[in-house]
Amino acid sequence: MPLISVARTIQAPPEVVFQAVTDIGNLPATNPEILRVEFLSEQRAGAGARFRETRLMGRKEMDTELEMTEFSPPISARMVSDQGGTVWDTTFVVQPSSSGAELQIHMDARAHRLLAKIMNPLLQGLYRKGLQKHLDAVAAYCEGAPLKAREKRD
Repeated sequence: MPLISVARTIQAPPEVVFQAVTDIGNLPATNPEILRVEFLSEQRAGAGARFRETRLMGRKEMDTELEMTEFSPPISARMVSDQGGTVWDTTFVVQPSSSGAELQIHMDARAHRLLAKIMNPLLQGLYRKGLQKHLDAVAAYCEGAPLKAREKRD
C-alpha cells in the first residue's frame, strides 16, 4: 500500500499543534475517537514512550499499542504500531505557516500477513478519511472549537 499523506493548516502556533499530537496523556482531549490512554513504559513522553490507546472505531472499542520512536520538537514525531498483521508507521510534521501551522500526517502501512496484504489496499480510502478526521479533531482542539463527538458522549 502506498504512503498516505494528509495535511491541514491550523490557526494556532506550531508549538501548540506539536504539543497536541505528541502529549500522549492528553490525546483523548485532542481526538474524540481516543477514549483513554494507558502507559506501558515508565517513560511518558518522547522517543521510547510506549502506550495503549483505546479508540472508538464505529461503535466498537479497539486497543492499539504504540511506541513513539522519534521525537524532534517542535517539528516532527513518529509513532509505530504492529496491529492486525500490519506495521503502522505514522509521522507527524508541524511547519509554521502564514496563518499558524501546517500539520502533515504521513502513514506507511506495511502488511506482513496475507489478509492484511489483501485488505489494506482495499481500505486505503477509509484510512485516508480517518487521518483527515484526526487532522480535523486536532485543528478543533488547537483552535479552541468544541469537539462535537465528545460533547455527545459526556
